[in-house]
Amino acid sequence: MRAAAQVPAGEQGALSPERRRALEEIDPWWCPAWPIVWQRSYATARLRWLKSDGLVDWTRLPVDTVFEGEQLGRWVQAQRASWPGLEADQRDLLTAIGIEEDPELVAAKVAAEAKPKVSRTDRFAQGLAALAAFVQEHGHPRVPRAYKTAEGVSLGAWLNNTKARRAKLTAEQLGQLEALGVAW
Repeated sequence: MRAAAQVPAGEQGALSPERRRALEEIDPWWCPAWPIVWQRSYATARLRWLKSDGLVDWTRLPVDTVFEGEQLGRWVQAQRASWPGLEADQRDLLTAIGIEEDPELVAAKVAAEAKPKVSRTDRFAQGLAALAAFVQEHGHPRVPRAYKTAEGVSLGAWLNNTKARRAKLTAEQLGQLEALGVAW
């Protein structure tokens, strides 16, 4: 069921122009274009700002800060990192209470999103190569669960997960693992 605010004017269930104006007088943001969850979190941030007489240093707000039951620290950090993707009105609302873009967080988010996705086949090949190097160095394929290679490959976890997902491996992959001495 759509809210009356979402029903186009003239259709059954739509708000009358008078009612819409009355609501906008009470709160110009009563029916935002963005998700209501965002608006609720913004209202919580604004309340924190008001209760502190506008003296909140959002740049130093710990990410684990909870206020009025909302994970305010996480939300503020997410807004500062997602600044370019916010609506202009959202940015205006945030700026009005002192929350601003963080270029470092934005850059980190862009870099994380730009990171190429590695296919399952490529991940297997990477793990297999690391396992082959481990076997050559240690003489066996019994990799401790917490073992990581110098390149940062979590080889122990990879091997454990690979064994757990044995049914999804191809015959060729199973053969490659068996050739390295992996016991099932």
